[in-house]
Amino acid sequence: MDEIIQQIRDPKLLLQIEKVVPFHGYLSTGAFIGIQMFNIAKKVLDLQDGERIFATCETYNCLPDPFQVLGGATIGNKGLKIADSGKMAVIVNKRAPAGETSVRGIRIYLDPDRTKKYPELHAWYLNTGKVSHKEAIRDLIKAGEDAYTYEMVNVEVPIKLTKCIEMCEKCGESFVRYGEEVLCSTCTA
Repeated sequence: MDEIIQQIRDPKLLLQIEKVVPFHGYLSTGAFIGIQMFNIAKKVLDLQDGERIFATCETYNCLPDPFQVLGGATIGNKGLKIADSGKMAVIVNKRAPAGETSVRGIRIYLDPDRTKKYPELHAWYLNTGKVSHKEAIRDLIKAGEDAYTYEMVNVEVPIKLTKCIEMCEKCGESFVRYGEEVLCSTCTA
């Protein structure tokens, strides 16, 4: 993999890889796709360094990690959601202005029609042959943004509910209550 990384001349991309690899564990094809998708979103949405983003990844596999490391979008800060449909796709948006109920975002996906021009990547993506991460990433570097399709979308801003801490009437443990619940979700299951 080192010889592939040495072919990259963009110092910003190299720095991003250096940040993502320790978090993810290695440079997987999916993590590299996440880095490229992050950069597309950053460019199209004119995101500034450190600006708060929200990402909804359509797979658990590898793709979310770059959005956590590079964009600070985590499950804990409610910046990252996973809507697992098994698709190599993500929706990214900025914070909505106060009082707005929707905001413009971008949905980016790895497009199988576009990956046809890159045989190893295409075979990896459609799982039609045994392709190493090294071979697939080599094609991703060649392809750049050409492997992706994106469109602008409206993203609904969830209504922030007032939370309070309640004691579950069944188990006696505290839980965050958003409505009129008297039992925690464990006890209502």
